[in-house]
Amino acid sequence: MEQYYLFVSIFVPVIGSFLLPAVGKFSERVRNLSALLFVLVSLFGALALVPAVMAGRVINIAIPLPLGFNFAFTADMLAVFMAIVSSLVGSIIVLYSFDYISHYDNRNEYYLMVVLFLGSMMGLVYSANLIFIYLFWEITAIASWRLIGFFREPIHVLRADKAFLVTVFGALMMLLGFIFIYNTAGSFDLAAIKVYFKTNPVPNIAVILILFGILSKSATLPFHTWLPDAGVAPSPVTALLHAAVLVKIGVYVFARLFIVTLPLTPQWNVIIPVIAAVSALVSAGAALVETDMKRIIAYSTVSQIGFIFLGFAIGTEVGVAGALLYILMHGLAKGGLFLCAGIVEQNTKTKDITRMGGLIRTMPVTAISFLACAFSVMGIPPFGGFFSKYLVFSGTANSGHLFIAATFLVGAILTIMYLLRIFNLIFMGESHLANVKEGSQTMVVSVAVLAGLSLLCGICIKYPSEFVQSAVKQMMGL
Repeated sequence: MEQYYLFVSIFVPVIGSFLLPAVGKFSERVRNLSALLFVLVSLFGALALVPAVMAGRVINIAIPLPLGFNFAFTADMLAVFMAIVSSLVGSIIVLYSFDYISHYDNRNEYYLMVVLFLGSMMGLVYSANLIFIYLFWEITAIASWRLIGFFREPIHVLRADKAFLVTVFGALMMLLGFIFIYNTAGSFDLAAIKVYFKTNPVPNIAVILILFGILSKSATLPFHTWLPDAGVAPSPVTALLHAAVLVKIGVYVFARLFIVTLPLTPQWNVIIPVIAAVSALVSAGAALVETDMKRIIAYSTVSQIGFIFLGFAIGTEVGVAGALLYILMHGLAKGGLFLCAGIVEQNTKTKDITRMGGLIRTMPVTAISFLACAFSVMGIPPFGGFFSKYLVFSGTANSGHLFIAATFLVGAILTIMYLLRIFNLIFMGESHLANVKEGSQTMVVSVAVLAGLSLLCGICIKYPSEFVQSAVKQMMGL
């Protein structure tokens, strides 16, 4: 039965996405509900796997194919955790899209690409083979390319092309790294690769090439510029790219390969935190001076991804646990921030925060939800983001990387500064805009749910932390 849950979690959204345009020709309402249903199938499928993986079991689907391209999927605690986070936030984004996207053209393609995107994420997190990781990785690139250029304006298409070229170039470098791994270990299957590299060194050239792909997909310096430019996309798309799926693919593959499968040499545990620290500081500084609402939140994502890389790269039990929690807390809160920004943008017809002000009077639910999500990203207790940030800092300091920890502390202070700045300029003070109203009921409920979950995960931190601790022990073989 668990294999059935695993199978439907991947292929219901992947196959179902191609049915949505046909359904949309007859009924937009049925198409919308079908899109939400396909994503919820992935969520419930992942939730149904929780008892099995918590009991220490690993669920496998394996069909041998020629040349090592085995049809192989595995559900362990790391994969199930990522699947739950992605499909949970993704389902809320699809619900929000019902009203947000209703008056734009190309709606059938929009739902096809969003659901295909989320289905590909499910395929990637459950993949037990390097080739299938690459295959689903590239499907997400195609889907995000179409979604970023959704409005079809020349500048939008140009920025979609930029995102596509940067991430696909990185993916090709990563594929070369996978080929080096295959030439060394003789297999693309993660289980066989793990056994081989227990007693053999990992080629540094393979690590470098794979990191090219990971850093480009995760919009980490110096490959970060495509992500702020992607803010031209509809707000649910930017929420999907920044919070739920796209930039998290990179950190997930880093954890899957360099914590679970391939042991990194000690020098990489220094090099990667330094890259993450520079990326976090530079992007936080950019967010502090930017005036475009969505670009500020995008630069914030680049900065926060650095914290996740830090936790994973430090490689201690506490650091890895903090990084996993960070994926959950950042996904909820940053998704909420982008969806709130979408409500503000649609009702004010601007993204320039210097032209706003006083919106808390006319859209109080959006304002409170934005502030709650911002508190979680800042790491203010009792919001969930506090616990993830604390664990990452604790793991870093306890491992002796005090300078790196101090650098990220500066980044955390900058996070508080730019998020308070954006909240103050948008929602507080005198209003500069007339006839502004709250978003639709569906959109407001969506952002309120994400804000509530950001708080609830902090108050009930025991439950996600227990799952994460068990996942870390399984990942690290403790």
